[in-house]
Amino acid sequence: MNSKNNKAETIMQTLDALFPDADCELHFQNVFQLLIAVVLSAQTTDVNVNRVTPELFKRYPDPDSLANADPLDVMECIRSLGLYRNKAANIIRLANDLKERFDSIVPSTREELMSLPGVGRKTANVVMAVGFHKNAIAVDTHVERVSKRLCIAEEKDDVLEVEKKLMAFFPEEKWGKLHHQLLFFGRYRCKARKPECEGCPLKEFCRDYL
Repeated sequence: MNSKNNKAETIMQTLDALFPDADCELHFQNVFQLLIAVVLSAQTTDVNVNRVTPELFKRYPDPDSLANADPLDVMECIRSLGLYRNKAANIIRLANDLKERFDSIVPSTREELMSLPGVGRKTANVVMAVGFHKNAIAVDTHVERVSKRLCIAEEKDDVLEVEKKLMAFFPEEKWGKLHHQLLFFGRYRCKARKPECEGCPLKEFCRDYL
């Protein structure tokens, strides 16, 4: 086993020990609700999204009801989120697209998902991994930071380059779980400010620590 494989195996084993049950922290009951929740999570926390989605999904449980929603009512439901006006418009347009183009069924491919309003590559990857149990790695700010600190990606790499390097570094069958574990590691241990370096089991690989 070469040094790259040794490093990948060590990281996976460490993350398995730290976060054996890492999973999506957004609350949802079906793939449509997951998709809407992930779109709403842009530039805010999962905790904030989980505060507003129960009422939103109660009023608009499916694409057809959301497609016909009063924008002011949707804005009222999600008012506590940043960019709530744009997000309300996006999820209504998204619901209309699902209704008109996909018979109100959330598509499972990255290309089709990214054709929907407000859905970028990260959102599509989350829906593929969590909603459809496909092998995908979603790169958010936490995953990007951890990947660069662990020298899996370069500091200059953009999000797509980070994603490609993670996919090349780790076995494909591990991607779905790993993207949650890397996110948890970044969110709870390897924080942007005041990372918990002392006692970190991965500091031997860390660019900042070394």
